Amino acid sequence: MSSTVITNIATLVTNDPSLGDNSPLGLVRDAAVVLDGDRVAWTGESSKAPATDNRVDAGGRAVIPGFVDSHSHLVFAGDRTEEFNARMSGRGYTAGGIRTTVAATRAATDRELEANLTRFLDEALRQGTTTFETKSGYGLTVADEARALRLAAAHTDEVTYLGAHIVSPDYADDPAAYVALVTGEMLDACAPYARWIDVFCEKGAFDGDQARAILTAGKARGLHPRVHANQLSYGPGVQLAVELDAASADHCTHLTDSDVDALASGNTVATLLPGAEFSTRAAWPDARRLLDAGVTVALSTDCNPGSSFTSSVPFCVALAVRDMGMTPDEAVWSATAGGAAALRRTDIGRLAPGARADLVLLDAPSHVHLAYRPGVPLVSQVWRRGVQVV
Repeated sequence: MSSTVITNIATLVTNDPSLGDNSPLGLVRDAAVVLDGDRVAWTGESSKAPATDNRVDAGGRAVIPGFVDSHSHLVFAGDRTEEFNARMSGRGYTAGGIRTTVAATRAATDRELEANLTRFLDEALRQGTTTFETKSGYGLTVADEARALRLAAAHTDEVTYLGAHIVSPDYADDPAAYVALVTGEMLDACAPYARWIDVFCEKGAFDGDQARAILTAGKARGLHPRVHANQLSYGPGVQLAVELDAASADHCTHLTDSDVDALASGNTVATLLPGAEFSTRAAWPDARRLLDAGVTVALSTDCNPGSSFTSSVPFCVALAVRDMGMTPDEAVWSATAGGAAALRRTDIGRLAPGARADLVLLDAPSHVHLAYRPGVPLVSQVWRRGVQVV
């Protein structure tokens, strides 16, 4: 292994409050960061950087941790262009459109699904995402859910079993039998490939009792819960997530005061997915309300073909600042350290000694430009595990 110093950094986001300006971002100005193998070995002022084997000049640009996209749905086939076009023409969004993707995914070969998956992973990497979670949920048969997770597990450790995306069309007349399948034979086939279990707790998908049964069965098999919660309407999803110590409650668009209080008092991260509101013209989540209550917030893309077909975390950062009441500092923290918290990881989402050497060099002097210059491709270089990959 060799060591590398990246020096002449205008602003370095460490996400370690003990460093730099002692803010949540731990900003260090006129900074350097030393990478030793796949880990961060040192951060500080450029003038104090230790000697290393290699030297990279950042040219007065900003460096931030690699984005942690803790919610995506990347194993699928086809798209839903017609549905999006109709929605932009006035039709409302419901959970039912998932069935279109289910049909296309079932018909696709393993090679086609993996080619699609790697295409979106490459796309996300070029935009600064160095860690991602992805789910099944577009197969809804034992064989199709298991193969989705097997394909995903070849590319990330953060794999989520989402057999409970919607009730399979094959069980439309017998939802109870489908819940039994999801908690039985399908879970048996999928658990070896997954770390997490998720459920879409929503009208048109699964109610609170069904969701509790599914998540409890997953916990018994060693899978930790995540919950699609309170996206389309008020409901039990957030409270259930906190009750079961889910790592994250995702969407959190429609919240009561008791929902916010529960999130503030528990360990469950509120993962906000502004790409979904952008793509469905729905009400924006109130990030300010959550942050002011002391809730830990993550920002992710929800990349999927139906309701949020974007792999761009920078785009989501800009939306969060413009429409959800977040400051640029808060949005960048939530897209890095917040995503890590939603995956219960401490080795990513920060650039402090001992952390994994995942970082992004921006073609800008400050991380604020991610919101200040929306739509501009500011990611100049990406380093993952200490190796420059973009």
